[in-house]
Amino acid sequence: MGLSDWYDATVMPRLIACACADDRIMERRRHVVPLAQGHVLEIGCGGGLNLDLYDGAKLHSLSGIDPHDGLLGRARASAQAAGHAVDFRKASAERLPFPDRRFDTVVCTYTLCSVADPAAVLREVGRVLRPGGALLFLEHGRAPDPDVARWQRRMQPVWRRLAGGCHLARPVGASLRAAGFGVEPIGRGYLARTPKMLGWMEWGVARPRGR
Repeated sequence: MGLSDWYDATVMPRLIACACADDRIMERRRHVVPLAQGHVLEIGCGGGLNLDLYDGAKLHSLSGIDPHDGLLGRARASAQAAGHAVDFRKASAERLPFPDRRFDTVVCTYTLCSVADPAAVLREVGRVLRPGGALLFLEHGRAPDPDVARWQRRMQPVWRRLAGGCHLARPVGASLRAAGFGVEPIGRGYLARTPKMLGWMEWGVARPRGR
């Protein structure tokens, strides 16, 4: 195993798990995850950080996908320890291993920044959502301030390598709208005590238009 492979397999999952479990990040998650209901799919479930935030009284089932063995293993272990019955699979979000109109809710937290093809992922989300279903999102991305966005673009090559393919400057709401979703914002803004380059976040509910 080369140094790059070792980093991706061992160091990177720990860094992501630590950063994404920050108290300020978890508070943002609490605005989104408990809204999930019915048959739920979590895109990028690795690490299992959302598990304890779901409202069990609203859930009929919980499925999830993640492409990373290390992160997926953490999620499965957390679910087993907490006694949660889940269907977590290793898969790409660009090709979800589920039938059409399978889910009432799709949850996506800090995931669209790192997928290879966000437009393909959102097409798949629309495919597996039932009529009336919703995508709950919490993502960081391109800041609205030009100076901040400029630094995001400059730092992107280094950051992407360190953070598992994460893109700093992908638009959030604009990407959802371009993919055919109507967006109902819950909140947006910079995360406190975080460099602005890393801290712009948007969260809310998105529904496929015309469904």
